[in-house]
Amino acid sequence: MSFNPEMLNTANSWPFVEAKRVLKRIPKVLDKKEFVCFQTGYGPSGLPHIGTFGEVVRTTMVKNAFECLSDIPTKLICFSDDLDGLRKVPTNVPRSVNLDQDLDLPLTKVRDPFKQYKSFGDHNNAKLKEFLDQYKFQYEFESATAKYGDGSFDDALMIVLDNYERIMEVMLPSLRSERQQTYSPFLPISPKNGRVLQVPIEAINKTSGTIVYKEPDGEKVELSVKGGNVKLQWKPDWAMRWFVLGVDYEMFGKDLIPSAELASKICKIMGGTPPELLNYELFLDEHGQKISKSKGNGLSIEDWLRYADQDSLSYFMFQKPKTAKRLFFDVIPRMMDDYHQSLKKYEEQNDEEKLRNPVWHVHSGVPPRSDMVISFSMLLNLVSASGSEEETTLWGFINRYAPNINRNEHPDLVKAVKYAVRYYKDFVKPKKKFKKANEKEREALLDLYTRLGSVSNSIGKDELQSLVFAVGKEHNFDELKDWFISMYEILLGTKTGPRLGGFIALYGIKETRDLIYEKLELSTFK
Repeated sequence: MSFNPEMLNTANSWPFVEAKRVLKRIPKVLDKKEFVCFQTGYGPSGLPHIGTFGEVVRTTMVKNAFECLSDIPTKLICFSDDLDGLRKVPTNVPRSVNLDQDLDLPLTKVRDPFKQYKSFGDHNNAKLKEFLDQYKFQYEFESATAKYGDGSFDDALMIVLDNYERIMEVMLPSLRSERQQTYSPFLPISPKNGRVLQVPIEAINKTSGTIVYKEPDGEKVELSVKGGNVKLQWKPDWAMRWFVLGVDYEMFGKDLIPSAELASKICKIMGGTPPELLNYELFLDEHGQKISKSKGNGLSIEDWLRYADQDSLSYFMFQKPKTAKRLFFDVIPRMMDDYHQSLKKYEEQNDEEKLRNPVWHVHSGVPPRSDMVISFSMLLNLVSASGSEEETTLWGFINRYAPNINRNEHPDLVKAVKYAVRYYKDFVKPKKKFKKANEKEREALLDLYTRLGSVSNSIGKDELQSLVFAVGKEHNFDELKDWFISMYEILLGTKTGPRLGGFIALYGIKETRDLIYEKLELSTFK
């Protein structure tokens, strides 16, 4: 649907705020080119993780917001720094011991431990593109190996050489004293062994466009900076990329703020205008540590998609980019539920509210309808309570609860049932720990058991919730939340759980009574 221009101009969700920053810079740069360029950078030194995907999806959200504000053409570049040398062997790949022999080789020359592509860099690039294509992102993929090799960066490399001293003045104060002695913006790629060398540059020749350095064996070599013979250190490389590709917008992790400041200064020295930049907070694993490609901690893209759909992942990425977030398996159920709740809210919202709703950005302004008549967390608890890991059993409960459900008309629910079974098997079942009821809890559960035996099967979920609530009050639980926690721990083996009225309505009154009977180990009370 279309929104009036005034409303778009006042939209204040973070992608619109960022898009307006880009729009303000256009008069300074657009006379030099015909489009606005958004870029995401990626280092294929390890398997792509969700943090990499997050940069692409968030940048796409800003790009889409910009396209609502302006009819200036745009493009998104996904740039792979695959000419970088392998500095550390990743621990989360097969046959990693063999990669020791490939240290310092460009990533597009490192053997592929998976034996699927001609190099490790090609493998990781392919995996990233495979997912981005599956997600139907509109992007242009660029490779450092290709750009350096085909001469696209040659003119810019000569500008770096011409401004060698000025760039060194920017870089040296940021380095430790021992690193200052050996630092140069240029990393020669050895003609002898193909490795990216971190060695001092002994001389430069701006006229011939060459650098002089010593090979590890002591031989002095003069090498042209053109034609893929060298690679820039990554901060000057970042600046050169902005300059050559005309990048207008890029986001990066909070830990790279000092690097972005240096790259911006170098870009200006080269005669360019640095892009609008957004630094986001880092993604953390279950222990609060930064996720890393080489460690493989946190989640992979494939991990998330085993237990939830792609849209819930984008929804997660939309949330508060300036706030650090744990990116682990336990966030998935809540994101599934929050995403579908936002879809349902969207249908009732006015235009201003819709522009603030995350699903507007997840779906580029055209959110679908949600057909999730049962929440994902409820499905998980249904699997847990029933003790069955068969989808057909779950559908039996669902069809009794909502007889008119046609699976062909509820594709989201069909997928969610599959996801719930997988998630339960892998994460809920291994951690289930049932609590033995104390005397007070036992009496309350017996009372609930009795009351459920006298209600009609047609009773609604709200009435059931009131019944559960009343039992807790009458048995004098100091805090009613303690009553609900007790039921979760005793009946489901978890510390948290669903709204119990809805759960009983879905699971069934008889089945709930049988569950109480089983967990209280009743023998004479039936």
